[in-house]
Amino acid sequence: MKEIKVKIVNRSGNELPSYATFSSAGMDVRASLDAPVTLAPMQRALIPTGLRIELPEGYECQIRPRSGLALKHGISLVNTPGTIDADYRGEIGVIVINLSDEPFVINDGERICQMVVKEYVRVDWMPVDTLDETERGTGGFGHTGVR
Repeated sequence: MKEIKVKIVNRSGNELPSYATFSSAGMDVRASLDAPVTLAPMQRALIPTGLRIELPEGYECQIRPRSGLALKHGISLVNTPGTIDADYRGEIGVIVINLSDEPFVINDGERICQMVVKEYVRVDWMPVDTLDETERGTGGFGHTGVR
């Protein structure tokens, strides 16, 4: 397993993002709040984390929902995965949405999402008039699910 060093500023007073188990891909990230935030059904809010990071070039950070919050409470993220670029230095904010029919309260220090750091490649587009043929061809949306 590859490891990298990432600089982090933590103004939240909460613990740093952490892996729940050795093989976890995502680190739990906590809310940094002065007061609880209540999300009404279908309401969304930008929840601060108090975290700022400095990723090495060639890496991004993805912010993803937590499956337990989604299943038990209908809590998800609006733009998932959210992307934090290597050159962003501002506070990480998480756009949380309540998809349930009950209000949900987010408290300071509550685990609200998970963070995955990934390598990426840059694309150098090659404009052409045609593409190589494949067995699938132009079949899309549901094409491979029916046989």
